[in-house]
Amino acid sequence: MSQETANDGSARHNLARILVRYCVNAQSAETIGVTAPVVASPLVLAVYEELMRCGAFPALRMQPDEATETFYRCGRKENFTRIPPFARAFARSVDKTIDILADSNTRALTGIDPKKIVQASKTMRPVQEILRKKPWVLTMFPTLAYAQDAEMSLHEYEDFVYAATFADEPDPVAAWRAVHRDQARLIRRLAGADAVRIVGPGTDLRLSVKGRTFINSDGHRNMPSGEVFTGPLEDSAEGVIEYDFPVCHRGREVDGVRLVFRKGLIVERPRRRTRPSCCRCWIPIPARAASASLASEQTAAFSGSRNRSCSMKRSVAPCIWPLASPIRKPRGQQVGGALGHDQGSAPGGTLYVNGKAFQKDGRFI
Repeated sequence: MSQETANDGSARHNLARILVRYCVNAQSAETIGVTAPVVASPLVLAVYEELMRCGAFPALRMQPDEATETFYRCGRKENFTRIPPFARAFARSVDKTIDILADSNTRALTGIDPKKIVQASKTMRPVQEILRKKPWVLTMFPTLAYAQDAEMSLHEYEDFVYAATFADEPDPVAAWRAVHRDQARLIRRLAGADAVRIVGPGTDLRLSVKGRTFINSDGHRNMPSGEVFTGPLEDSAEGVIEYDFPVCHRGREVDGVRLVFRKGLIVERPRRRTRPSCCRCWIPIPARAASASLASEQTAAFSGSRNRSCSMKRSVAPCIWPLASPIRKPRGQQVGGALGHDQGSAPGGTLYVNGKAFQKDGRFI
């Protein structure tokens, strides 16, 4: 039975336009790879139509919703340790890629051994490195499963996603270009930034971004987005941070995370265990392993009122982006970089740059 509701038709086509015309800027004769589960067919078809109008060559990769679970359940050792020739050929052949996340069952991988997921991710890393050197974008398609996990109706969840992507705007591309300009001004204000302090409920974290480059995350890679981010000096993080929103991935949820840093290393780990529920990613690892990966991938990101998704008052799964985080920290890779993870904190904190308040309660000062 179709999940489509009457309210999302024009917004869905607007999202396709954003992905094609803004995110990857598809050009005539380019080969654009589109990867998605079958449940995302309505958005895939809209993207396909938009690519054809651009004169591009769409290369679709779609699979049944149960295929991922079957892969991990039935796969043999070589399936997790060898790169399929087609996967490498696909990565080399496409000019740009559009990846669409969509789950019809967010708990499908709850019973899968996490080591298999880690191994498969490590094996496919060379393919991902090829693709990440080319223009790419990651987005999501609202499903009944996502809406259920968010404790919303499908109609409400569609409205939430399409508002966060500006797909409900008359000219969504112009809206994202305005986000880019606003965030470019923030980057100019951050010129010469050194000492950063994040203060909030259960949080007092200091770090240095001296000499670091600030990136304008304006929706070209993650859709939606809307943040300015950088990586702190590897040995500069000092203090403690707590996260309010649970994060879940591949059938496992983590909540109540509290990290204590000394000289950039995690010296105290989360006390609560993961729960096999909800939607998208957490695999527990030793503190030293986490510290080693966070040292290279740690991110301080400043997002706020310019992205309407930041008005969210509760955790909405799946959080492939921390949609509600006025301040989020850290962004790390787990188990040697095999799995990425974003953790969000709810509004109510203050960000100081060089001793002066830069952002408070999700608003830039």
